[in-house]
Amino acid sequence: MASSETPGGPAAPAGAPLAKPVRKGVGTLKKVAVLVVVAPVLLFAAYTWLTLNWSYSRGSRAGFVQKFSERGWVCKTWEGELAIVNMPGSLQQVFPFTVRDEAVVKKINAAMGKRVSLTYEQHTGVPTSCFGETEYFVVDVVEIGP
Repeated sequence: MASSETPGGPAAPAGAPLAKPVRKGVGTLKKVAVLVVVAPVLLFAAYTWLTLNWSYSRGSRAGFVQKFSERGWVCKTWEGELAIVNMPGSLQQVFPFTVRDEAVVKKINAAMGKRVSLTYEQHTGVPTSCFGETEYFVVDVVEIGP
């Protein structure tokens, strides 16, 4: 058998590169790898978008903003506490909240020390605290009086 012949096949011209064997699974393996990486990222993004844009409940709370600050190492969010006084002489309740809108941040800073009504949306299941430390996102503030 000559050096240019392959067993069971035709002779290749001298000096021609030998044909590489065809691997059928390489294209499929790449597709599966892309799906394994891309699919979870897309699912996480869709879930995050859904939890931030769909509210579980909406409501209002009235009281005095006793704490309001921008917090976080990487993701800066505005976090606050609303002191709710039910009746004179009773213990106050504290309502923690998050603000994502800069216009609402300005309204809250202008109304510090005054009685306010906060309109909020509750977003349950937000996957990370990067969007806010609480599930209550304030969307509007109305000053009620001194």
